[in-house]
Amino acid sequence: MSERIFEQLLSPVRAGDLDARSRVWMAPLTRSRAMMPGNIPGPMNAEYYAQRADPDRGAGVIISEATPVEPRGHGYYATPGIHTDEQAEGWKLVTDAVHARGGLIVCQLWHVGRVSHHALQPNGDKPVGPTDVTSKSKTYLDHTMERADNTQPRALRDEEVPEIAEHFANAAALAKRAGFDGVEIHGANTYILDQFTRDGMNLRTDQWGGSLDNRLRLPTLVARRVCEVFGPGRVGYRISPLSDHHDARDSDPGATFGELARRLGSMGLAFLHAVETWDRANLDPRVGEVIPRIRDAFKDAGGGIYLANGDYTIEQGEQALADGWADAIAYGRLFIPNPDLAERIRQGGPYREPDRETFYGGGPEGYTEFEPLNA
Repeated sequence: MSERIFEQLLSPVRAGDLDARSRVWMAPLTRSRAMMPGNIPGPMNAEYYAQRADPDRGAGVIISEATPVEPRGHGYYATPGIHTDEQAEGWKLVTDAVHARGGLIVCQLWHVGRVSHHALQPNGDKPVGPTDVTSKSKTYLDHTMERADNTQPRALRDEEVPEIAEHFANAAALAKRAGFDGVEIHGANTYILDQFTRDGMNLRTDQWGGSLDNRLRLPTLVARRVCEVFGPGRVGYRISPLSDHHDARDSDPGATFGELARRLGSMGLAFLHAVETWDRANLDPRVGEVIPRIRDAFKDAGGGIYLANGDYTIEQGEQALADGWADAIAYGRLFIPNPDLAERIRQGGPYREPDRETFYGGGPEGYTEFEPLNA
């Protein structure tokens, strides 16, 4: 049943004909509650996702929290991976619970690249990235969730870069075995594929850097390899074209991500998921020009759904759908205390506010404790 429903939701043929329930997606939300050691999902994670899986009351599609595809892909404590058999078995608990509620779930495939710390890396090695320039963001290394500066990466050698694509493909195969309905490639938020894509971070002079074609070589290779595992109709890709952060910039995001979107669309990917902004109250003036250019490039090339994300209120999301700006909206923080968000939208609320103190780490508090409407 889930295969038929998923194809109806995500097939490019039906991208403009989504019903109301499938227009509300749950965005990926890092919650740092994997069982340690091993970064393995467990019963509490299964309960959390199942609570939000009812397609009539919750999410039409759930995108899992970001899930590292190899040991070097971890950059934060207690994030569940998808690179060992034990992790795949843990995720099977989750997908079974979601499917028992009639829901759909895709696995977000993640590699942080340079956004990490040597304490989180195998053997205490340096993180890897396109160059040896240190990320200026911070991470957390243990259950205290206290932030630490990232440490200096080492640049991947020319012959090592294609191995990243194989890690994504292997992870996709494990996700398929774990029962996921599809996968989303994480190419946003300054992580490894974004690091190769943007000219502000990719300073390489070999075949993996410099020209736009070279900078898109790895993201394109990853998408192709993942499609070979899952089929393009079950694969999405996430971008954040305007998320400037320190050196994580691109000199022409419309051109860069427009071309990436065109390539992904030509492969027939099911959806393109864009983080349009981190703060909709202070919207980047470039959004109105850059986002439609990227969206149209993807869809005109044969891609499926354009999934909008980025600090949307319910009212703003509903307006974006009504205006044809997006095919569906991915809500993140609102889904934390409101597992039945779609039903609340239909009833006009009320909406609980999330507690930021419970976002990362811990137990059921702020995670699985929420009662649905009319419970």
